[in-house]
Amino acid sequence: MRPPTSIGYAPQAGGDRIRVVAFGGGHGLSASLRALRATGLPLEITAVVTVADDGGSSGRIRAGRDVLPPGDLRQALAALAGDDELSDRTARLMQYRFSGDDELTGHPVGNVVLCGLMEQLGDPVAALDQVGAMLRAVGRVLPMSNRPLGIEADLDVGGRRITVRGQHQVAVAQGRVLQVRLEPPEPDACPQALAAIADADWLVFGPGSWYTSVIPHLLVPQLAAAVTRSAARRLVTLNLAADRETVGLSLPDHLDALGRYLPDLKVDIVLVDRNAVGDPEPVANAAESLGARIAIAPVAVQDGTARHDPVRLGRALVPLLGTAR
Repeated sequence: MRPPTSIGYAPQAGGDRIRVVAFGGGHGLSASLRALRATGLPLEITAVVTVADDGGSSGRIRAGRDVLPPGDLRQALAALAGDDELSDRTARLMQYRFSGDDELTGHPVGNVVLCGLMEQLGDPVAALDQVGAMLRAVGRVLPMSNRPLGIEADLDVGGRRITVRGQHQVAVAQGRVLQVRLEPPEPDACPQALAAIADADWLVFGPGSWYTSVIPHLLVPQLAAAVTRSAARRLVTLNLAADRETVGLSLPDHLDALGRYLPDLKVDIVLVDRNAVGDPEPVANAAESLGARIAIAPVAVQDGTARHDPVRLGRALVPLLGTAR
């Protein structure tokens, strides 16, 4: 076992910008993007977002309009919104969710805007770039595929193997996930995402829902191949606690799952919270099986809930990302 690294501040990098591609979806990716911004490093950030959400507003929109589910894409764009007052006001508008009891109820404004632009422009990447320009975003948001995808999983429920379909159902199902798949099983990757991976200095995975936000990227063959070929360094940020879809999955199991879905995956650093890890040796051993060392830092919010603090996570990332390849 390689000794873990204890993290503190380090000088900011100078010179060329550090190109970072962050993979995920939902609140986990949003926290990661806000943390990357909080580093103060000269980063060029690209978010590659899952497109399998079928719950809530996103589910209603994709079912009725046959476009990419916009919710996770919207959250990533809001996390990258510029720091000026206009950008902040626009981001707050995009995040505003309609109340009431009519057809708009529950829809965030940004979901409706993205849906309209995707239909108007006929290109989800162009639509995302246009909203990014409206927000003066400090990075780019891309879908992992330009078509909406589905997720299904085989679960062990009381010794019985059952199949659950739909990202929302997988996320809330009772039972232990045995295997997760995409539908269709071999979708094309977004070409711009493949280009970003090829040019990256760092690839960042997690935190987030492991089976429905992180691992789906490894199930897109072109994305998986691009990650394997990339000369970038790779960092995995582990979750702080199990959620419903990862009940019974230890932190070492999270790393084992990555290696199981992408056997050729090599990782450089696994970042773990000081209080979540307990005994670091099992995590360090699992990390070493992927070629990585662990870095230990306080990255959770201080109120005791299992949420990453973007400022503390950003502080932990500074000495890790401070040197490009």
